[in-house]
Order: sequence, then C-alpha cells, then structure tokens
Amino acid sequence: MDDSNANSLATTNSLATADLVDAHADRVRSCTVQFQQFGARARFFGRVRTVKTFEDNALIRQTLSTPGAGAVLVVDGHASLRCALIGDIIAGLALENGWAGLVIWGVVRDRAALSGLDLGIKALGTNPWKSGKNGAGALDVPVSFGGVDFRPGDWLYSDEDGILLSEECL
Repeated sequence: MDDSNANSLATTNSLATADLVDAHADRVRSCTVQFQQFGARARFFGRVRTVKTFEDNALIRQTLSTPGAGAVLVVDGHASLRCALIGDIIAGLALENGWAGLVIWGVVRDRAALSGLDLGIKALGTNPWKSGKNGAGALDVPVSFGGVDFRPGDWLYSDEDGILLSEECL
C-alpha cells in the first residue's frame, strides 16, 4: 500500500458512515439490515471476503485461521437463527490473524466474551446452539442481503449507524 492509500485509510477510520454518505453518496451502497453490534470495535472497515454457508461454521473457522490482512469477513448464513456461526473461539482466531471485522447474516454466541474482543462483529442476534462442522459452503463468492451485493474485493465500512460498501477505497 502506498502512502496516499495509507493516508486515505487513516482518514476513513475516523469518519462515520454518515460522513461517508455525505461525501460519497454516488459511490456507496447501504445495507438495510439492522444488525446488532457484538465486538468491542464499533467502527471497522476493510476489503470484503465472503463465506456462504447454512448452519455450518467449518469453512468460516478455516478462513479466519488464515491471515486476514485487515479484511472483513461477510458471512451469508441465510439469516438462520437456529445455531450460532461464530463464538468466542472462532472470533478469537479472527483477532489473532489480523481480520478487521465480521458481518454475520445469522447469529453468534458467547456475547459477553465477544464484547471484550477488539474486533468489529455484527450479527442478527444470539443463540447458544453450536452449528454443524461439515465444511459445507462457498468461499469468496458474491452474497446478497439487506438490499446490497457483497462482492469479494469491495470495501466495507461499518459503525454504529450501519454498513456501507464501495467498489473503491474511500
């Protein structure tokens, strides 16, 4: 990353999504899902990586066990509320491997432990049940929910007001 991109990222980290909309309305897309915040980091951003799965977190765990390089993992869990796709152990892997955040179109568990992790985590809610561990799913494919497409390589910006996506770093 050259210095101009580093400066842009440093500036973006201090801006709220509302400010990004005001400055770049023609270049951002807004997710309409009213996610709950679970991690200690309310504001996070990074390049999008995706996992599409249903009630199975093995591929999520495998992905978060690799270097994240500041990326945000967006998980399309088909909005299932029956079992958690992320808990404190898997979220801990994300933190250890340099991921900026997680957006889960499904539920998490271990709310109290997640709140202490310096990681952005958004999900629909919680459920204490574990998910399957079969490895079902697809990695780095476009996923859609909340009126937007999340494409691998897009930039995601998240804060207390919501989630924005852009094809380029703002």
